[in-house]
Amino acid sequence: MEVRVILTSIRQSKIMDNLIAKLYEVNKTVFKIKDLSLLWQETNFNNLKAKITYYVKQATLLRLSRGIFVLNKKYSRRELAGSVYVPSYISFETVLRDEGVIFQHYDTIFVAGSFSKIVKIDNNKIVFRTLKKIVLYNSAGVINQVGFSIAIKERAFLDIIYLFPNYYFDNLKKMDWDKIFDLVKIYNNKELIRRVKKYYSYVK
Repeated sequence: MEVRVILTSIRQSKIMDNLIAKLYEVNKTVFKIKDLSLLWQETNFNNLKAKITYYVKQATLLRLSRGIFVLNKKYSRRELAGSVYVPSYISFETVLRDEGVIFQHYDTIFVAGSFSKIVKIDNNKIVFRTLKKIVLYNSAGVINQVGFSIAIKERAFLDIIYLFPNYYFDNLKKMDWDKIFDLVKIYNNKELIRRVKKYYSYVK
């Protein structure tokens, strides 16, 4: 009887270890409850909740926020930003700083979403800025990465002057202006077109 209990315990331990191994096998570093359900093929919510609770207690999974988990502290901050609210995509200063269009460094991650909010999770500051639905839901100029979506620099430029008409840029020469004049159509905003033309006149 005792041997049977030990063997059962070993089998259960292996199953649980295999579930964590599955998380390491994928490219993601941030997991929402839906991700865990799919990866573990667990459709019973109570069972899923029990497994998550077990792993959190074992410190095999770390809970960053309600419904958001990581395996360790080496997670992608941009994946985290993309996991908080859907739909959303990384844009604004985050992209423009990466691309050398602005020079000021920001630790904050700036995200386009359906409402404005500042979120702080595990010492990460994420600023969501509101874009109207016809823009937010249009994928033109937005690239899907593992765990998040991110704007190309031309889309990020349009997003920021849409909200901040007189924004200062350090280097607009890197822009593909043909792409900008094509993407500006999705905003359906004549004033934004005028703003684009004004900035274009600076680099002609």
